[in-house]
Amino acid sequence: MLYGGLDGTFLLNLIFYIIFTPIISVTLMKVMFMSENNMIVSDALQRIDGILAIRPLPEPSAPQKPKDNSVAFENVTFAYEGADRYAIDGITLHVKAGETVALVGPSGGGKTTAAGLIARFWDTMSGAVKVGGVNVRDIDRQTLNDTVAYVFQDSKLLKTSILENVRMGRPSAMREEVLSALHNAQCDDILNKFPQGVDTVIGSKGVYLSGGEQQRIAIARVMLKNAPVLVLDEATAFADPENEAAVQRAFERLAEGRTVIMIAHRLTTVQNADNIYVLKDGKVAESGTHAQLMEQKGIYNDMYDEYQTSISWKVA
Repeated sequence: MLYGGLDGTFLLNLIFYIIFTPIISVTLMKVMFMSENNMIVSDALQRIDGILAIRPLPEPSAPQKPKDNSVAFENVTFAYEGADRYAIDGITLHVKAGETVALVGPSGGGKTTAAGLIARFWDTMSGAVKVGGVNVRDIDRQTLNDTVAYVFQDSKLLKTSILENVRMGRPSAMREEVLSALHNAQCDDILNKFPQGVDTVIGSKGVYLSGGEQQRIAIARVMLKNAPVLVLDEATAFADPENEAAVQRAFERLAEGRTVIMIAHRLTTVQNADNIYVLKDGKVAESGTHAQLMEQKGIYNDMYDEYQTSISWKVA
């Protein structure tokens, strides 16, 4: 039957495409988004389960206290679970109390792993890591945490005030002590740009900090903690030149009277270290002062020349 020149089949098809086709596409989009969200949630749950499944490191039955601020590796070997090679392979080195020592070398050489073993993020497979002449396995968790301060490459801040972020280093600290730590960490310009100063909530509307500024806040936290052994894991990696200068000044204040182990790829930051260890494939390939290593014409010398070339490179 015709209706104005159109049969019923055409009208049914027209209604179908006008009404039902958009509904189908919207439904499929919702199914796809639901599937994506399901994968995100599943991955998050797996990560949480993985963390909860980690067994805590055993606490010593007869804990000892470090005798001084020295750090030593004695034939240390370590491999990550599932790895087919050692991350640290028979390392022996000694850092005297009050010394500044740098760990440098190619990526994957074991620098960050070695630093993590000092703070006992993991336990060695063989050999001993000692702080103050005592194996870190024999130091209780709280004492080791009070003795060793760790500044990560990518420091994270919580969504709370700058005051409380810094106070995490020592929760009992007074407001004046926090302000002093921020001053010593070269953070005055950060506080001055916010109307609420130290009470500014990081991450709130309009409050953003650069990587270098976040790092200085993290340094203030470590200064407030006042630990005698300091581990710096490529702490200027995300700082622009202006922030890097401020971070370096903060490090100079922070290192006073402390034992410092620093990991660095910017070799200009380690030239004044008391000793430099070059790690490659989990082993100590070279060691000495900057001048001594430059004379050896080895890995460090090649890395330094390449670094100087990279910083002098520019687009013509």
